[in-house]
Amino acid sequence: MLGRGVFPIRYSIVIFCYLGIPFITKLVNFNWVISGDTNPTIKKVCIDLEYRLRPRITKFLLSRLDSECFGDFSSFHFDVDIKNQWVWISEKTPQGYIDKIKTDFDNEINGSALFSVA
Repeated sequence: MLGRGVFPIRYSIVIFCYLGIPFITKLVNFNWVISGDTNPTIKKVCIDLEYRLRPRITKFLLSRLDSECFGDFSSFHFDVDIKNQWVWISEKTPQGYIDKIKTDFDNEINGSALFSVA
């Protein structure tokens, strides 16, 4: 049985340095795809994975869309499969943004050239 849980880090904005320049950004959203029950161990895995993914995805988005989003990435939603350690662009992300990032997303974030939209 697949369950979905969201275990967000408790901040909605973050000060982030990119190329030595500080930015204030609104954070992307993660939806966790989890098999079975959520327990403290799974929650810790989600939090650890979020801390690793968030800077990579934010840098990726800044390099491609900062002039359009002005640091507001709250419209971006990603589905994270804990078991397979794979990230998909969620269908909750506006289609226009999906079209702009889908070409490079999997290569940059997942390390594979497969196209991932949930």
